[in-house]
Amino acid sequence: MQTTTTTTGPGITSAVVGWAVAYGGVRLVWAVGGAPAFEPFGSDLLGFTGWWAVALCAAAGVLAVVLHRTTTWRPALAGAAWAVAGLLVAAAGILLPELVGFLLLSVGPYFDPLAFASRLGCAGGAVLLGLAIAGYQRRTRGDCPACCRTGRPGGRSPAPAGWARLAAYAAVAGLTARFVAQAVVGFDGLTTNTPVIALEVGMLLAGILLPMALVHGWGRIWPRWVPLLAGRTIPRLILLIPGFGLGVGLVAYFGMGLVQLASGSVSQFSDTFLLVAMSAYCVWGLGLVVASTDYHLRTRRECARCGR
Repeated sequence: MQTTTTTTGPGITSAVVGWAVAYGGVRLVWAVGGAPAFEPFGSDLLGFTGWWAVALCAAAGVLAVVLHRTTTWRPALAGAAWAVAGLLVAAAGILLPELVGFLLLSVGPYFDPLAFASRLGCAGGAVLLGLAIAGYQRRTRGDCPACCRTGRPGGRSPAPAGWARLAAYAAVAGLTARFVAQAVVGFDGLTTNTPVIALEVGMLLAGILLPMALVHGWGRIWPRWVPLLAGRTIPRLILLIPGFGLGVGLVAYFGMGLVQLASGSVSQFSDTFLLVAMSAYCVWGLGLVVASTDYHLRTRRECARCGR
């Protein structure tokens, strides 16, 4: 395989290192002098607090430099970097309910601007590190100096892969399992709460319409029944942003919830209900991420140089 000799963009590398120094410095001060107490969780991050948060920031900065200096494809290096990025996302998992609260115009009584800013900073570091990893992969795995993609020119299929369809239907199954679990224990007046009703409608759209759009033709071309837009190409980011964003958020937040459940955390709900509900959310999120990946690969622009 022919590889290019360029390195990951120094701007991205510098951004990750700068973030690691700045945000890691805040975590260091909090680890030494004590972090503020943030209600209702007691901390701004999930799982990775104190020196663990400092270690994550340091690891991200070091990996960004190593990615920048490495000119050949090393799966173990990429895997380690993606793992750190994933842990940063998981640590900031509380962002998911907070962002949902913003959409519903109801942030709740425990919203803390400082904790929210800290979570945004943590997630921002994950995004920067992800960009550094993506740049490393593009330049070391492909054989086209223009796009660095792999595969046969002209070999892209407009039809979704079988694994993508399976993932989309798994996402729908995850949402269904979540509602079934709630029906078993009862809705307890949730059907009369306006914000909760809006949340449930949004869940139906994001758990049924979104995954189906990712693997069907009407997810690329506006259907005939859509006024003014019928027949036009749907901008890919309309599906990719919520597909990846919600999918990653669900896996991060409820994945950490499962870890806390396994550690024996106390809740007002039964362990059985929490296990089923959180697992259903994780399946939903994973399905969205996988289906969105296939949608991204099928809808990205063709390289003018190699035809991939």
